[in-house]
Amino acid sequence: MSQIETEQYWSKPTGMLPNSRFPLLVHRDAVPGGGEGAVEGRLRTNGWFNNWRYPGIYDYHHFHSTTHECLGCARGWMEVTLFGEGGQTVRVETGDIMVLPAGVSHCMVGSSADIQMVGGYPDGRDWDDVQQAKLTEEGRRQAVKRIMMLPIPARDPALGQPMHHWIEAPSSVDAGLNDFRSGLG
Repeated sequence: MSQIETEQYWSKPTGMLPNSRFPLLVHRDAVPGGGEGAVEGRLRTNGWFNNWRYPGIYDYHHFHSTTHECLGCARGWMEVTLFGEGGQTVRVETGDIMVLPAGVSHCMVGSSADIQMVGGYPDGRDWDDVQQAKLTEEGRRQAVKRIMMLPIPARDPALGQPMHHWIEAPSSVDAGLNDFRSGLG
């Protein structure tokens, strides 16, 4: 496997959104040429199951509180707004794999006509759909409790290695020291 470029995008709580102390990862061209079978095979080989195939992702701001998620671009391209309304927009293309920590808001805001995404969850965990527009304070508190109990996945879905980017992330106590930058990691 050739060297995979990994970008890191940092977040912090925004309004009712928990986001995460872990960086969102985008592994560029992790599965050269893409393809549904190839992307799903990579995720499954690395322990990310409960897979699905869909033309994009939801086009409303949402996050998951019961699991982390990975999104592999099997075909086409997709633009995703991260971290809530007015957040950062990132484009993923064929072969890219995005790893979203639980609590990170994401929403598809644009795509090619042929977009096809493949998703998965560490150890095949079940996912929920927490919608930013419907979030109450009590719902936020319960979601944060669920997120805090989640383990770091055993392996990165693209690289197959331990999740060094997350293991080495600052603790929630130290998170204020992070400059919440984005870029290459």
